[in-house]
Amino acid sequence: MAKKHIIAMSSPSGGGKSTIARYLMRIFSNLSFSVSATTRDLRPGETHGKEYYFISKAEFQSKIKQGDLIEYEELFGNYYGSLKSATDEAIVNDKYLIFDVDVKGALSLKKLYPKEALLIFVAPPSMEVLEQRLRARDTETEEQIQKRIARAEMEMSQKELFDYVIVNDMLEDTLEEAEKIFADHIS
Repeated sequence: MAKKHIIAMSSPSGGGKSTIARYLMRIFSNLSFSVSATTRDLRPGETHGKEYYFISKAEFQSKIKQGDLIEYEELFGNYYGSLKSATDEAIVNDKYLIFDVDVKGALSLKKLYPKEALLIFVAPPSMEVLEQRLRARDTETEEQIQKRIARAEMEMSQKELFDYVIVNDMLEDTLEEAEKIFADHIS
């Protein structure tokens, strides 16, 4: 199979894409995490420049105007986006980037980098399980959880546009399936 330098993993919030991405980066030494920019607040345990570049809304809007973002979106009152310069540099240097992005972000990557991007959708086994996962995180208000559930329904309707769909039911099986896909495309 063809090598892909950009691997975009998407799922509804709480679907497990971040857990899978971290696992794959431990398995594949040539895979790096594409750090997105966001205007949301740091959560406990997060570090600027590791999980996200945490920037102000004014700085983010400046990057939009300058064309410094591949894709961006406002979600739940905050902006999220992928930096174009880091992605271009990885491709030129034959490196592999994994993107932990929402559905619209993944589709934007595929549109901008049609030959380089591989899209993987991580689906929850059911909406009920997804809701349980969101509640177990204990990081959002009830209103935020309801917004995430409503958005998840829209995101699930887009999964057929992805190259692969992995149902994240049993984590061990999910990680094994993701590892096989990655081995085919980046090794």
